[in-house]
Amino acid sequence: MSPHDDLPPEPGRDAKTWDAVPFDPELGAALAARGNGGKGAREPLTLANLAARQERDAAARPRPTLTQLRADGLFEVEDLRVPGAAGGRDLTLVSARPADIAGSLPLLYYLHGGGMIMGNAWSVLPRLLHDWALPLGLAVISVEYPLAPQARYPAAVEDSHTGLVWVAEHATDLGIDAHRVVIGGKSAGGGLAAGLSLLIRDRGGPTPTGQLLMSPMLDDRDTTASSHQMDGVDTLDRASLATAWQAYLGNRHGAADLPPYAAPARATDLSALPPTYVDVGSAEMFRDAGVAYANAIWQAGGQAELHVWPGAFHGFDTFAPRAALSRDARDARTRWLRRIVASPGTGGQRGQ
Repeated sequence: MSPHDDLPPEPGRDAKTWDAVPFDPELGAALAARGNGGKGAREPLTLANLAARQERDAAARPRPTLTQLRADGLFEVEDLRVPGAAGGRDLTLVSARPADIAGSLPLLYYLHGGGMIMGNAWSVLPRLLHDWALPLGLAVISVEYPLAPQARYPAAVEDSHTGLVWVAEHATDLGIDAHRVVIGGKSAGGGLAAGLSLLIRDRGGPTPTGQLLMSPMLDDRDTTASSHQMDGVDTLDRASLATAWQAYLGNRHGAADLPPYAAPARATDLSALPPTYVDVGSAEMFRDAGVAYANAIWQAGGQAELHVWPGAFHGFDTFAPRAALSRDARDARTRWLRRIVASPGTGGQRGQ
């Protein structure tokens, strides 16, 4: 796995298939440069090599210190220890906000990517803080949820729920507006955010203002057309995805009665969800599941904004952040976030 906020490229690609994919020219060039033109086979992730790959990822993935995240006083950042539910494991939340904004700020409650098996809460913060917290006046809390297979479903979604409930209960002390909380995530974190929104709807708890689902990992069944079409062409491959789902779900992987909180594409009722942003690339394996999820929200009478970025593979804005399409995607997400958290007459004030 690579040190990015997404499942990394581990496919064995077929040159003919690669050449037939309509990649955005900038993105295709970036992917070819990174992966030998897409024609070099790589070892898929398996249950047998998972532990070794996790060790390599943990060593390679950036994990900035709190001092580094504070960026010479630009941000206030601290680790929070939250008691686990019913005496369970404590949970770590990384809380950050612009240092020069006083008052109660809207919150982005963020769940990192990494296939539910890799990643950490600290590595994603620099981009979140500079892209969104600073220009939009947002607080960000990044969740250090437990990883599979050491902790299988429902540990990650339950801990994320526990953390959100704790944040809502301590909103005043944290300087957070509990009525303007967006749950968000990318890749596996997007799937976890969708599962958390469903859990809150059904169980009760702090009602989110919106959910931001970027290339979400929603479906363990691997039956969509895009999951086959883009296998080994996208930065993902079916074998590695199956391993990630197996690590997360154990013997419940593929079960007919799997709860939607584990794989949100299993949900048969997507009513009463908060306004939702979904984006996917047209050249990624998660494309069809993401489009179907937005469509199901519309059919249930809900509000969803869907973007399918033409010629984009999974994690395109991480691998090619300066590409025009990557900039467009970040701008679209920012505009949606600004609209969702806007509330005239409330929120913080700079310099007070």
